[in-house]
Amino acid sequence: MAREAEEDLSFDEFVAARARSLFRTAYLLVHHRETAEDLVQSALERAYPRWRRIRGTGAPEAYIRRIIVNLANDMWRAGRGVQWQELEEDHQPRLVPQAAADPAERVATRDALMRALRSLPFGMRAALVLRHWEGLSERETAEALGVSLGTVKSQTNRGLERLRAAVGPPGPPEPALAGPPSGRRAL
Repeated sequence: MAREAEEDLSFDEFVAARARSLFRTAYLLVHHRETAEDLVQSALERAYPRWRRIRGTGAPEAYIRRIIVNLANDMWRAGRGVQWQELEEDHQPRLVPQAAADPAERVATRDALMRALRSLPFGMRAALVLRHWEGLSERETAEALGVSLGTVKSQTNRGLERLRAAVGPPGPPEPALAGPPSGRRAL
């Protein structure tokens, strides 16, 4: 009985430590707070009875993240009406470098990025979320998605191209108001 309590405690500790990260992954996949919470809850419910085996893999977060991706993919395929929803600022993933000078520009860029991310097909979005927001390697992403390494590379590349096209490349710095470069005349 004490051993079961010890295993339960380690599961509880895992959930306490990693729930926010798992939620972020789920949210970026479905863009709806309640649906993301349901995905995380369902994944944890599925993992709990198998916790001893999952913990023994040495990568319990990757295993549970794979469950989340599979559940989100099932929702996507079933065409359940997922409604997009924006999160409050404290739950938003950091999508735009904080060094951007204008706060309004940061908000506009983040909004454009989230809209572009929503428009991507599920596989492409999942590859981008796992690679660039969760920081998984290409191999870890391939394992989490159950696809080949080449698929992760191509989906990530195509997704980044679409995001760049939607948001636009960062513009050059504003020219100084000092006049034309030396040796040239203004027209």
